[in-house]
Amino acid sequence: MFWTRLGSSVVLVVLALIFLISGGPVLGAVCLLLSLTAYCELIKACHVEKDGKFTLLEIMGGCGIVLYGAAMMLSKNFLWGIGAIVLMFLAVMFVYVFHFPKYHADQVMTVFFCAFYPGVLFPFIYLTRELSWGKYLVWLIFISSWICDTCAYLTGMAIGKHKLAPVLSPKKSIEGAIGGVVGSALVGALFAWLFLIPETGSDAMIWVVALISAAGAVISQVGDLSASAIKRNHDIKDYGKIIPGHGGIMDRFDSVLFTAPVIYFLSVILLGAVH
Repeated sequence: MFWTRLGSSVVLVVLALIFLISGGPVLGAVCLLLSLTAYCELIKACHVEKDGKFTLLEIMGGCGIVLYGAAMMLSKNFLWGIGAIVLMFLAVMFVYVFHFPKYHADQVMTVFFCAFYPGVLFPFIYLTRELSWGKYLVWLIFISSWICDTCAYLTGMAIGKHKLAPVLSPKKSIEGAIGGVVGSALVGALFAWLFLIPETGSDAMIWVVALISAAGAVISQVGDLSASAIKRNHDIKDYGKIIPGHGGIMDRFDSVLFTAPVIYFLSVILLGAVH
């Protein structure tokens, strides 16, 4: 199991390097594919259809994800994105109304949630990459999520005593959570020193990037726990099996999804990064 997980991690890192360095339409297409895969995992986990069949209601949710992803890739304008979300909502409601009583209100709300969750959050990876200095800033998403996860685990193993969320995730500790935030801030500062300061010529980058990384790390842990809560509610261990040793896309990118918009908006607000 360890070697399987390690091998998958190495492959993920290599793929991340390829796609994040490539950026542009390649990264946009990958984000869209991840969104759709995560959507299917959530739909299955939440048991929208008891017999497991993919229905017209769920197809409308998937179409909404494609529409939103295309709108953000082509325009990078949130007005177009909001328009895509509204159209997705209207399409889902159209199916609900004209196929009544085939679908229940809870199914409609679940489909919209399952589409919005990965469909809106994954594209922020692409949007961050498209910012000025985006070829560097996009890595803060993964520093704030995957580095945080590693540092939290190691710190928790070493000195963890106080439970962070005892019912939801008994193995996570407050000490581990703090260690994850501190570790992300330090790695973010080192990253800024190595790449962003030479690129921008601003020594202040080291402090601002450390702050952004720390904020992202805090939110990443909420993302991790949120995905765990959904699994607990529906009594499943993993969202899928697409990544050997890790589970599904939602299992590996749960924290990334929450971190991506935080890194994007803080980069725009604190660093003045623009498209």
